[in-house]
Parts: sequence; C-alpha cells; structure tokens
Amino acid sequence: VGYAICLMDIYMGMYYNTIIGWALYYLIASFQSELPWTQCTNIWNTPDCRPVTELTPNFTASSPAREFFDFRVGLFLVVERRQEHWQGGLDNSTRPLRGPDHSPSAGGIPPRGGGRHPLLPNPRLGQAVHLQGVDSAASQIFFSLGPGFGTLLALSSYNKFNNNCYRDAILTSTINCLTSFLAGFVIFSVLGYMAHVQQKSIEQVGLEGPGLVFIVYPEAIATMSGSVFWSIIFFLMLITLGLDSTFGGLEAMITALCDEYPRALGRHRETFVAVLLFGIYICALPTTTYGGVYLVNMLNVYGPGLAILFVVFVEAAGVCWIYGTDNFARDIEKMIGHRPGIFWRICWKYISPVFILASAKILFLFFSLLSHEQMLGTEYAYPEWSLKVGYVLTASSIICIPIYVIYKFVITPGSLVQVFPSGG
Repeated sequence: VGYAICLMDIYMGMYYNTIIGWALYYLIASFQSELPWTQCTNIWNTPDCRPVTELTPNFTASSPAREFFDFRVGLFLVVERRQEHWQGGLDNSTRPLRGPDHSPSAGGIPPRGGGRHPLLPNPRLGQAVHLQGVDSAASQIFFSLGPGFGTLLALSSYNKFNNNCYRDAILTSTINCLTSFLAGFVIFSVLGYMAHVQQKSIEQVGLEGPGLVFIVYPEAIATMSGSVFWSIIFFLMLITLGLDSTFGGLEAMITALCDEYPRALGRHRETFVAVLLFGIYICALPTTTYGGVYLVNMLNVYGPGLAILFVVFVEAAGVCWIYGTDNFARDIEKMIGHRPGIFWRICWKYISPVFILASAKILFLFFSLLSHEQMLGTEYAYPEWSLKVGYVLTASSIICIPIYVIYKFVITPGSLVQVFPSGG
C-alpha cells in the first residue's frame, strides 16, 4: 500500500504543478488595469471571439476567457491573429490547441432551459448515478481530506504519542464537510449567474476540471465590479491551495521512503529530495506542450483518480479485518485514555470498508476503465494509445499490492497455511 501511495503521489505531482503554473500565470496577468480576458481586442483573439454578454445560446462564438486559456495560457507565447486554427491534442503535442470553431463552444446543441438546485435531486436519475459522478464524489472525499495519499500518516507521525487523535479526526472531518458544503453553494451560484448571463443551461456552462477554474470563474470575475481585485484574490487562493496539496503529498512520500530506508535515503534526505523533484519536473514537462491540458486530465483520472479507491479499501481492510478492530481500538485507548465507542468500531469493521468497496466497484473495475468517455469527458476524443497508457498508470499503483503479497509469501518460510495471517 505504501509503494502504491508513493506512485500516486508522483502522478499527482506531475500534473498538479502544471495547474499551479496556470494559476500563477493568471495571477500575474491580473495585475493590470483591465483583465486581459475581458475584451476580444487582444492579439491572440480570433474573429469568432465575443464578450460573455454577447454570446448567443446557439454557441456560434467563443468567449475571451476561453481564448485566453486556449491561445494565451495554453501556448505561453504571443501569436499573430490568424484565420486558420490548427488542431492540437496528444497526437499533435507540437501544434497549437484547436481554435474556437473546433472547440466545444461551437456547433453545440441549443439549451433545454432551466437550472439545477444544489440540494435537490437530479430529475434525470440515469445521469446522476453514472460512473463519473460516483467516482468523482468518492475520489473528492479522499482528495480533500487526505486519507489514502499518506499525507495524514506522514504528518501525524510527528505528533506526540498522547495526542488527542479522536478530537483531531472529528474536527478535521467536520471542517472539511462544512467547507465543501459552502463551496457547493459558491460554485452553483457562479454557474447559475453565468447561465443567466449567457442564456444557457447550467450543463452547458458548467465545464469540469480546468475549464471550471480557468474559464468559467474568470468569465464571472470579469463581469464584477473591482474585477482586478477579485481576480488577484481568487488565483492567490488557488495557488495556496495547490501548494498545500502538492507539499502534503510529496512530504508523505519523502517521509515514508526516508523512514523505510534510513541509511540509503534518510541520511541523504536533501539529495534524495532534489533528485526526486527534478525527476518529477522532467516527467511533468509534457503537460506544458500544446496537448498538455488533455494530458493533465488523463493523469488526473487514470493516475490517482481510480486507484485511490482501491488503495483506501485495502488500507481499511488491512487495519479493520486483518490487524483487527479490537486491537486498533486498544491502541487508541493507550493514546487518548479511553476506548472508542461501539459506533466507531461498527463503522471501521463494516460500514466504511463496505462503502469504500462499493465506491471502488472492484468487481466492475474493468468496466469503469473501459467507460473512458464518461470519465475523461467528450470535449476531446482521446487516441487509443493514450487510453492504454491510462490503464497502465492505474495498474502500476494497484499492482504494487498483490506483487508485495506474493513477494512476502515467497520469502517467508513455511507452508501456505502457516504463512497466511490468522488475524490473532
């Protein structure tokens, strides 16, 4: 499990730093008298560009914010305005991103009207329970709270033995849930406002992933009074959040490996960190090419996105079913002075592992992998070779667990019955 977590942290570092780089670029660009994605008069804009307030429901034009992300941030250079638009992608990483006439904002389907309340159920139940929604919801919990990535394990290793871990767990989980609840209202309010301005439905405005953060939100900020100030505050917040996630994940991996190999790595921690970060930097360079935005999405889905569910289930099963809930409860009692209640022991032994197992859909893992359109989105048709690479990324971390199990069985003397742990 530890080695699987280390691989997932590496994959996350490969694309997360690129997202931080985009946010830093937006932050620097915000220090102007007018935000550069407000008007269509910049040299990177195309003739199809229209201000947000002038976009028609039939999607015959693109917004300044979209073109700023595609043709300015995506290229990191100033290009001459040109009529032809080249196709960009994973197969054409040395060519610019596709223009607005090929973008998802062109030639779309007219809106069906109406929005969606964040607390009301989706009337189209079939879409509400498809794979992407379930996987994204489960994965987001692990991304926001940190279990499964080793962050909490690494940071808690610096605590005193008698630290009140029970209080910390309750406080951290409560704050995280309340923050996510508040963020939901913030996101839906912005999406609803932009849907009203553009006379579209929320489904057509609400892009996912980088599109939500770097296109929809900048569009909304550009229409506010004092847009420069709000843009600086927003992207500064985004950078701090990204740095926090990146530092946490890498610190977990560095701490684990240095503790596991104290002589080889622990004594040379600074050198190990320098080599590790340089390696991640080299591996992340492809995400800065013209097809980098699609590579970021693929790394996000196939890197930690799917594997984290399986890894967390193995963690829960290992602690609660193999090590034993009673042993775990006794350890906590030694630390905080009292034994966890029956509610927590039931959750650890039954509710949490079963819920995680259902979320991971281990029996239907291959089905989830094959449904790549639902997870990667329909904005770009990924080439077949990239999907195979995605499968390898997911399997590379998951395979660490059975390989290590086989390895321990091989090196441990005795028969299979003698070697297999009894849980006692």
